[in-house]
Amino acid sequence: MNIKVDKYLIDGCMQCKLGGTPECKIHNWQSELTLLRKIALECGLTEDFKWMHPCYTYENKNIVLMHVFNNYCALLFPKGVLLKDKRKILIQQTENSQTARQIRFTNYTEIVNLESTIKEYIYEAIECEKAGLKVTFKQTSDFKIPEELQQKFNEIIGFKDAFYSLTPGRQRGYLIYFSQPKKAKSKLSRIDKSTPNIFNGKGLNDNYK
Repeated sequence: MNIKVDKYLIDGCMQCKLGGTPECKIHNWQSELTLLRKIALECGLTEDFKWMHPCYTYENKNIVLMHVFNNYCALLFPKGVLLKDKRKILIQQTENSQTARQIRFTNYTEIVNLESTIKEYIYEAIECEKAGLKVTFKQTSDFKIPEELQQKFNEIIGFKDAFYSLTPGRQRGYLIYFSQPKKAKSKLSRIDKSTPNIFNGKGLNDNYK
């Protein structure tokens, strides 16, 4: 057991001002998270703490993470798309999520009733890693170019060349990010804020200086 996970269950992820206070949402799911932790460890996984979340690994490969939201807690399989999902319980968190899949829980009893199934899915995820299975990602050309981005390509000299000079992964990250808002104004705002970083060859999640 990892002491960082012990601290997480007591204080929360500490990513917001509610961390360490009774208002932290982690406190609402302590019994559920404790049971999920027990289940993961009984599957022979190594407990780690990554991206401010409890993470369970097999030979340093990420198998499953615990996530907490306001209305549910979840186990997230980073390569969940590879699982057969015989029980049809895996959820694609967002439409742009290519690989990760969740099992969501709204109470302790749900986890108790699904314990054997949860273990089946964890063991299957382990076997995927043992077999070296890889996820096939969409190519950049498979993503639709938002009209607002095309507009900026036409307006700003060199912007299109700068965008396509980025690595494919960075291009995909921006295309997903720019496409998320429903309103054109919001899309344009995201593009405008990202333009300097694109010209500097930076990706959406790079640390800018």
